[in-house]
Amino acid sequence: MRSTLLLACFVGLWTAVNSLKICAFNIQSYGEAKASNKRVMEILIKIISRCDLSLIQEVRDSRGKAISALLMNLNRYDTSHIYTHLESKRMGKTTYKEQYLYIYRKDMLQVQEQYQHLKLYEAAAESQVFSREPFIIRIHSPTTLIKNFVLIGQHTCPKKAMKEMEGLFEVFQTIRKKWKTENVMFLGDLNAACSYTTNKGLRNVHLWSDPKFHWLIRDEQDTTVREKTHCAYDRIIIHGKELLSGIVPESAQPFNFKQEFGLSEEQALKVSDHYPVEVDLKPNHRYHLRNEL
Repeated sequence: MRSTLLLACFVGLWTAVNSLKICAFNIQSYGEAKASNKRVMEILIKIISRCDLSLIQEVRDSRGKAISALLMNLNRYDTSHIYTHLESKRMGKTTYKEQYLYIYRKDMLQVQEQYQHLKLYEAAAESQVFSREPFIIRIHSPTTLIKNFVLIGQHTCPKKAMKEMEGLFEVFQTIRKKWKTENVMFLGDLNAACSYTTNKGLRNVHLWSDPKFHWLIRDEQDTTVREKTHCAYDRIIIHGKELLSGIVPESAQPFNFKQEFGLSEEQALKVSDHYPVEVDLKPNHRYHLRNEL
C-alpha cells in the first residue's frame, strides 16, 4: 500500500515538473512606461518565466522597445531556457492600436506556422467582426502527449464580446479546414463575464452552446486584480478529444500574482488589472525518460 502511494506521489510530481504550461496574460497597456519601471518589470518577468508559452495582450509598443526589453530581461533572468517571440501587426479600428505577442521557449516548442486572421478570412475583416483580429499559431510540442495543436489568441472588444466570440467560431472552421486539425485552444481576454455577457446572448455563441468546446476557466473563477470585481474575463477554451485528453486535470487556473508575491492591490495594479490564466499539458513520459537516461 505504501509503495503504491509513493509511486502515485512520484508520478504526480513528475507530471507537474515535466508538464508544459501555456498562459495568457492581458498586461494592460504594456509599453515603454511599464518596461522602464524596474519593479513592475521584475514581477512581469517572474510571471512570464513560469510559462513555456505565453500569449501577451494589450501590447502598446509603437517603437518596439518594450518588447525587446521584455525578451532581454526574460533571457537574463532564466538562463535555463531560450525565449523567443512572435508579434502580430498593430491593430485597431481607431488611433488606439494593440499587438498580440507570443513568448515561448524555443528549446521546448516549435511554431510551425503563424497567421493573422484577417488574411485567412476576409469576410470577417470586411464586416468588422473583430476590433483586433485573432493571432493564430500552429504548435509542435515534442515533450507532451499531444504533439500538434493550434492556439487562437484573442482580446475581444468589451462592448462586442459576444459578437466577437461568435466570430471565433468562424475562425475555428477556417483553421480546421486549412490545417486539418480538431485540436484547437482559444485563449485570451474574451471579456466573457459580468456585464459584457448575457445568458440569452451566450446561447447564440457556438463556442458556448456547442458541447464540443470545453471552457476550462469557469464562470466562478476570478481573473481580475481589483477586490471589488469578481469576473472570469480571461478564458481558455479547448476543442478536440486528443487535446482535451492531453490536459492535466484541474490545472487551468488564474495565477494570483498579488497573493503569490505579497503585493497590495495598488502595487498589483501597476502590473495589470488582470491575472494571467494558465493550463498544463501532460508530458510525454517516453520523451522525458529518453532524455534523462
